[in-house]
Amino acid sequence: MTNFKLEDIGREVLALVDEALGLEGRALLFQPDTPLLGALPELDSMAVVGILNLFEERFGFIIGDDEIDGATFATVETLVAFVAGKLG
Repeated sequence: MTNFKLEDIGREVLALVDEALGLEGRALLFQPDTPLLGALPELDSMAVVGILNLFEERFGFIIGDDEIDGATFATVETLVAFVAGKLG
């Protein structure tokens, strides 16, 4: 598995969120405490699935259905922490 620094993970997570939601670069300006689920109209259940698929492809891990809940997508920080945890 590739070693990622937390800062690099954060940048990559935001880039993938931006891509999946079609935010045209807006996500790259998000801060760790930026709320996601419920705050971004573009982030619906289908978008969540798309983001998770992009994470699996980019980072090379598998996400089980039982690993995800609303808290994962609460803020940028919780989403980055999830990815970092999956990467070990």
